[in-house]
Amino acid sequence: MGEIILEKDPVRFRHELKQMINRGDDHILASRLRHIFRRDGNSGADGTYKVTSLYFDTPEDLALRQKTDGTDRREKFRLRYYGNDMSFIRLEKKIKINGLCAKYAARLTCGQAAMILEGDHGFLLRSGDPLMMEFYSKIRGQRLRPAAMVVYDREAFVFGPANVRVTLDRNIRAGYSPEAFLNGGPSLPADDTGLTVLEIKYDEFLPDIVRMAVQVPGRKTQSYSKYAACRKYR
Repeated sequence: MGEIILEKDPVRFRHELKQMINRGDDHILASRLRHIFRRDGNSGADGTYKVTSLYFDTPEDLALRQKTDGTDRREKFRLRYYGNDMSFIRLEKKIKINGLCAKYAARLTCGQAAMILEGDHGFLLRSGDPLMMEFYSKIRGQRLRPAAMVVYDREAFVFGPANVRVTLDRNIRAGYSPEAFLNGGPSLPADDTGLTVLEIKYDEFLPDIVRMAVQVPGRKTQSYSKYAACRKYR
């Protein structure tokens, strides 16, 4: 089964702002950000990397309904890895309470992720990790099951002094075969707009240098969920 690797970082609630921007705004903004901030450590040679996530939901689509209904307190479970590196897969629980977001995480091996997809969940209960045990409980109690795969290309920037992270997520795709999560199976465009998702995440305050750098004329902060967008096909 392999070693269980526990994530030790404390949970921190953060602000999260989102905007949908067109390709022209994306090009201008990305060029500006490249001159001001450094890219994050996952970036490839071209400054971007692929993000692959598999989201879980109940047969009644509880997580999806909480999002579309605008529930003040909601949560989602997912598996995630970056690029093609399956040696670093994480189980994540993302929670949102009154507009503030936080994330719990635990590392999985590729073999453990495969066991989850095959319906072999016992190791989660035996792991001793609170997140894995909660995931097991909700698989059993709420009948969580794979609902949609979400794939996109990310360009990410960080501003260390205030723990700010700015991401540009492009080419969002959806997949519905759980096996595709580990073998790079086919995916479909989540929409035909060609828009980029701009996200700004920060702790207590957003520094003026970041606020000015991410300004896009005529664009307003809005609610957007990649998971919800990728569920439109099913």
